[in-house]
Amino acid sequence: MKKFIALLFVAVLALAGCVQTKTDVKGGDTNTSSGEKVTIEVLGMASGEQDLNILRDQLTKNGFDVKLNIQPDYGSFSAQKEAGNYDVALSSWTTVTGNPDYAVRGLFKTGGDYSVVSDSKLDELIDKASTLTGDEAKEAYKELEELLVFDQAYIAPLYISNKAQGIYSKAVNPDTVRLSKSRAQTWEAISFNDESLNATETLVLHQAISSLTSLDPIKGNDGSINTLNTNMYVRLVNLTDEDEVVSDGSLSYNHVIADGNSEYYFILRDDINFAAVENGTAVDTGELVSAEDVVFSLNRAKDQNAVPDHRTYSIHENIETVEVVSDIAELENAKVAGSDESVLDALSKDLPSAVTEVVASEDQVDNAAGKYQVVKITTPTPFPQVLNYLAHQSGGIVSEKQVTSINTYDVANYDPNTDIAYGDQATVTEGGSYNNHLYASGPYILVQKNDYEAKFVKNPAYRVGTEYEPKITNISVRFISDNDSALSALRNGEIHVLQSVPETKMDIVESDENLTLKQADSNAVSYLQFNTSGREVSNSADLRKAVLYSINQEEFITYYQGNKKPAVSTVSPLVDTGLKLEADSSKVSEFLKAYQESK
Repeated sequence: MKKFIALLFVAVLALAGCVQTKTDVKGGDTNTSSGEKVTIEVLGMASGEQDLNILRDQLTKNGFDVKLNIQPDYGSFSAQKEAGNYDVALSSWTTVTGNPDYAVRGLFKTGGDYSVVSDSKLDELIDKASTLTGDEAKEAYKELEELLVFDQAYIAPLYISNKAQGIYSKAVNPDTVRLSKSRAQTWEAISFNDESLNATETLVLHQAISSLTSLDPIKGNDGSINTLNTNMYVRLVNLTDEDEVVSDGSLSYNHVIADGNSEYYFILRDDINFAAVENGTAVDTGELVSAEDVVFSLNRAKDQNAVPDHRTYSIHENIETVEVVSDIAELENAKVAGSDESVLDALSKDLPSAVTEVVASEDQVDNAAGKYQVVKITTPTPFPQVLNYLAHQSGGIVSEKQVTSINTYDVANYDPNTDIAYGDQATVTEGGSYNNHLYASGPYILVQKNDYEAKFVKNPAYRVGTEYEPKITNISVRFISDNDSALSALRNGEIHVLQSVPETKMDIVESDENLTLKQADSNAVSYLQFNTSGREVSNSADLRKAVLYSINQEEFITYYQGNKKPAVSTVSPLVDTGLKLEADSSKVSEFLKAYQESK
């Protein structure tokens, strides 16, 4: 995600600015049969205070008694959410994989990584939509949205955000800084204007969250680690800036979907080794990022019990098997989906040398001599969206040797106070606990962090001599939680890239001759997540609908100077179902009456 999330997670979207409140405005009658107004407790973060103010005004105007539960940071917000201290939580989600299934599966399917919803009909619709394409998919996601939003009101949509990036172009070449719709920020191509500085000067980036969930790519799926893990671990495929799945910049030269859309082949390159950290810098371990590591990484990614607090298993639950192909005849006989071309011919395009042999063991690999490793992934049913999931940071390839040497604890009895898990941020944090055990397969490795910054060094064995070899040697990710402070740091040249410029501050960036503003569409949606356990809104769809129809999206869009778009669900940026939410005070009264009569 990136998200935000990069990332990718249920969290509050950081916003800035101020808004006039109208809490004294009288609205419709939401008195219960006992004469008391219906109270709605709204949970959010201080960074989203302006959205909370607008929301409070809208609910108040419809006669609700609104209680704001504003937390200072994501950690305390999450604690309040887990404790159930809310009726609705101001939330956001960025579909960092570029496919609609990711926009719903982990959020709304029963047992999903971040789901608080349990609805068997919704589960069926999610699975059904995931297998369809074109108009059939559009109709399926429309049916899904009707149930999710309008029939049951499990969420109430607010808006779709755009992406706006600020670059200190006085020092950094803005043409080398990518702004992707879905993919987290990539670092390897970034260059200073004076390229001679790339080896000596530190590129300073920005991140709001300083506490890192985990540097194990499968244990985190949020804004604290999505960008970091994206740049530390290579994947089988990547997304372009427009969300097309490609092999460019990945571990594979080429990838192919075989006839039947249930078998996926990847031919691997041999110019990437794992990096480790010694004496504060990155070193080449000499260990090839191999097919064996791919099999290990993806098998643990799809196994809910592979690690404690696994955050991303549902993303990869449609992978049935991962294996190394050992017989070239299989590739010769298999056909590409919708074609008479063999899988071998499709995989063989633009290789260093023609394929003479597919080998099972990494010590036999020699691309220059025509010896390649090929990985085959199988899904139980046709599921081309599996490729989008492989582009997610949780599909990052880790070292089987290193991870198994660190994760010696019993998963079922894991104790974070005594057990050390691969990727724990404590192992890279300054102080007595520092014992950096990371092995990075991507262009950069995290060397050390504190509350102020995280320091990265380029992997010396990553695509050396190619266009994908990292340009800048040293990168610092500066932790600044307040976006206004981060913008000031950008203007002063203290940071070089601000990945998220608030809509209300774009004019500041555009008017500064030292800065360049880049804008793009995004897959980020802000919405209200209803509490589904232990509250009145948990038990009454009518009460949830009364809140839903109190939402006036145009007021949010106006406040953000037209730099937001209407939303229906987290699918909205990806599939236009034709549905629309309209604020309607008469429906608010109707559903409140039904709620009161049912009490």
